[in-house]
Amino acid sequence: MIAVDTNVLIRLLIDDSTASDQMELAKALLKKYRQVFVPQIVQVELVWVLENAYGFEKKAIIVVLQHLQKSSAYVLQQPTQFDAALENFVNHPADFSDYLILASCLEDNHQVYTFDRKFARLHSVNFLKVDGL
Repeated sequence: MIAVDTNVLIRLLIDDSTASDQMELAKALLKKYRQVFVPQIVQVELVWVLENAYGFEKKAIIVVLQHLQKSSAYVLQQPTQFDAALENFVNHPADFSDYLILASCLEDNHQVYTFDRKFARLHSVNFLKVDGL
């Protein structure tokens, strides 16, 4: 099995008329190998690119992540962590990357501490409050 980095994964998932040659090449690669491995850091970068380069809203990002989750063409690194992170991302306000961090830490029985109020809304995340704020 081959692995892909973020820019190849984007070309597989997003119809971008400004990169049609790259899209064709990426799709030919997937057709040849039928499955690609998606490292966890690429999962995080994917969301960042969708938000910042393509201006996707959260609902659209969720659709892309659910496709990645369900398609047999993509083999996710740490799929159980991905599933937990996606479930939290769908239902809570913090970033997908935060929920992926949480899933990884919980799997290894580590407590998570943060200054991020949105992330700390989950009962399993500890909020660090600066005195006087």
